[in-house]
Amino acid sequence: MQRIVVLTGAGISQESGLQTFRGEDGLWNHERISDICTPEGFARDPLRVDRFYNGLRAGLAHVHPNAAHKALARLEECSSAGTWDGELLIVTQNIDDLHERAGSRNIIHMHGELMRVRCTSCGATPPWHADCLPQTPCPTCHRPTLRPDVVWFGEIPYHMDRIERALHQCDLFVAIGTSGVVYPAAGFVQQASTHAETMEFNMEPSAGNALFDQTILGPATKTVPLWVRDLLNG
Repeated sequence: MQRIVVLTGAGISQESGLQTFRGEDGLWNHERISDICTPEGFARDPLRVDRFYNGLRAGLAHVHPNAAHKALARLEECSSAGTWDGELLIVTQNIDDLHERAGSRNIIHMHGELMRVRCTSCGATPPWHADCLPQTPCPTCHRPTLRPDVVWFGEIPYHMDRIERALHQCDLFVAIGTSGVVYPAAGFVQQASTHAETMEFNMEPSAGNALFDQTILGPATKTVPLWVRDLLNG
């Protein structure tokens, strides 16, 4: 049985029309990271932060999973059906829900989820589709202490123990649409390369490109479905 860990980054969602945080027209060119994406920024001006993430959340209604998302979902479906002898775990740096909407279920959102909020009082992380404001009560404890369930700069990514185990056990590590500059995700290829094959799918080589055994350049919507087809055909 082949065990594959796929790391996805902003590049895969950009092909669905989502604006990235980095890049020439990235969101960080319009907002200061310290204001929007740090615990300190939220403490200073929670309304500004809430409005920013409310806008991102509303924007998801206008984008849809693309062929790369759907190809990964098909691979997982074939694993569940027994028509492919393998296991697939998606570890995503993205906070959108495009993998889920494509049909994938075995997903780790290491940087949190835009479609959830987190209560800083009781720890609840309910699904969330509406706007959230500083006065919005938690549906569990009813205190107005909700924040985006997103990992900000200075915070520890989610589920790192599970990710570390999966990287140690995988036969193939694949990075799709990642910049290779955001840690700890940028270090995953080094961990996997001690025992597994490694592949990168990107529009251009990432910062860690030299660490991969194989690089496939081009739009993920073209290259990833072809790779999945080849896997399923043996």
